[in-house]
Amino acid sequence: MSTTAASAQVATTAKVKAPKSKGGPGSASPLVKVFLLLLCVLWMVPVLGLLISSFRTRDAQFASGWWSAIANPLDFTQWTMNNYAQVMGDNQSGVNMGQAFLNSFIVTVPATIIPILIAAFAAYAFTFMEWKGRDVVFVIIVGLLVVPNQVALLPLLKLYNQLHISGTFPAVWLAHIGFGMPLAVYILRNYMSSLPRAVIESAKIDGASHFTTFWRLIMPMSTPALASFAIFQFLWVWNDLLISLIFLGRGENTIATVALQGMQGQTGQGRELIPSAGFVTIVIPILVFLSLQRYFIRGMTSGAVKG
Repeated sequence: MSTTAASAQVATTAKVKAPKSKGGPGSASPLVKVFLLLLCVLWMVPVLGLLISSFRTRDAQFASGWWSAIANPLDFTQWTMNNYAQVMGDNQSGVNMGQAFLNSFIVTVPATIIPILIAAFAAYAFTFMEWKGRDVVFVIIVGLLVVPNQVALLPLLKLYNQLHISGTFPAVWLAHIGFGMPLAVYILRNYMSSLPRAVIESAKIDGASHFTTFWRLIMPMSTPALASFAIFQFLWVWNDLLISLIFLGRGENTIATVALQGMQGQTGQGRELIPSAGFVTIVIPILVFLSLQRYFIRGMTSGAVKG
């Protein structure tokens, strides 16, 4: 009797259909996939054209567009590696892209790391420390995000001339640190406000100082937000032209973007080198983004919506 009842129960259970899966969190509609595919194509086509043009001779670039090289790839007379050799060495424009590339690293790395450290300390103070005027100061800092950077360029240039640091790397570092600080404080403060306060209270009970709590707990837990701002700051500083052109100018401290602008010369005699020089300058930002992109979305969305 019990065997019959068990068999009937199994048969009844077998007739119950499992609910259809509506897709996991990574699923997307076909329309969204098509849109993302088109977006990738729109971004990749110019990059592909830049890459192909960078290997073409001067005459080939002036005679036809880069797409003609795809139609006739076996015409080896149009291909050359001399463009990259001239870009990284000496060329008719007198621009040494290799030195400019090194100068870009000298400008970008400190201008990325220093704001992160300062803004992380400030965000900790705004989030976990009680002091008068905290909210007012935070609103003022966030309000600086809407102020155009160009407003401060002339006063800063006058100040740097008085301090005799104009045309040096510290002048550009200070400018980028000041301009990037409001965004850094805003991103890090929003992220730290989403961290569990129970961990901070436990550290206080154990006798940890603010510095120990910040360095041992908050910094490791804030890695996604730190990486997100590092991407923003690195790309902005690396691709910057205006600030470096004003505070560094042209010369031995020229960075890659300024060198790229001056590579074609006064009459366009080095115009064929622009694609290869441009492709060289975008390699590093792409590598930085790909190495930190796993933290990017998490750092941007954490603290944005609270349940």
